[in-house]
Amino acid sequence: MNKSERLNDMMLFLNDKNLFNLKDLMDKYSISKSTAIRDIQALESIGMPIYSQSGRNGYYGILQNRLLSPIVFTVDEVFAMYFSMLTLGAYETTPFHLSIEKLKNKFENCLSTEKVKMLHRIEKIFSLGAIQHNNHSYFLKDILQFAMEERVCEIKYSKKGIENRYIVQIFDISSVYGQWYATGYNFETDSTQVFRCDKVLDVKESTKYEAKPFVEFVKTADTLYKAPDATDFEIEISKQGVDLFYKEHYPSMKLYVDEERNFIRGFYNKGEEEFIATYLIGYGQNILFIQPIKLKELMIKKMDILKKHLLSISDLNISS
Repeated sequence: MNKSERLNDMMLFLNDKNLFNLKDLMDKYSISKSTAIRDIQALESIGMPIYSQSGRNGYYGILQNRLLSPIVFTVDEVFAMYFSMLTLGAYETTPFHLSIEKLKNKFENCLSTEKVKMLHRIEKIFSLGAIQHNNHSYFLKDILQFAMEERVCEIKYSKKGIENRYIVQIFDISSVYGQWYATGYNFETDSTQVFRCDKVLDVKESTKYEAKPFVEFVKTADTLYKAPDATDFEIEISKQGVDLFYKEHYPSMKLYVDEERNFIRGFYNKGEEEFIATYLIGYGQNILFIQPIKLKELMIKKMDILKKHLLSISDLNISS
């Protein structure tokens, strides 16, 4: 373990102790006496209240407060962070190398025994909703690193079993309805492109193009995503449909309220018709009007296919 990891672990090791000596640290971390002394000095510099007692039976003591960091949070703030942290447990992949159990232990070590018991009681009856993420994104951390450093990268990507390579600059990473997505500027097509992170097979740096400043990507969805040949659509929905919109929608669409009528207006690029049609079918009888007609026809076609499929299953069940 490196020094920063050792110091962090040492804070947790010493947190519930009233006193200790150098040998305790030397034995636990297999370090020399001089290293142990330097580590204690480092812990003092970041706020751990350590004092020394000299003499033949000298030792180090820790003042009885719970200060583990120069940042002090209220109990409510710690509880809020604690439960927000637990939502990470739903992710198969995160950009961070972490253990939820270790994070929980670190939070609990910053609290009194009474507060920890209260936290555990709350955990039994309170939870934050999260969609389970099942697909592993092996290069999520690398994608985040390229985005943070505003560097151009070459992505090896698999779509419908076909591998392609793209030279892009990633500027947005998001978790949407069970998947990680990375959005980047494709230098070769001069357009914005969205990648499903679990489909990324490799990421490496590219020097073929010069990176753009991040501010160029802080634009509206119309500017970033809409192609010149995109199709605009408008859907009128019922009041109940408004709740469905807020539960799930995408950057290419917005909700508009006109007196007591509700409309979803947006666009889809070429090749996205099937996706939009499938999404809108989920509104069911909450749809009151659809434009353009070709989008409505595509939705009907998809429902006919589903109807035939369900009927075939029913027939098979009867025959068996």
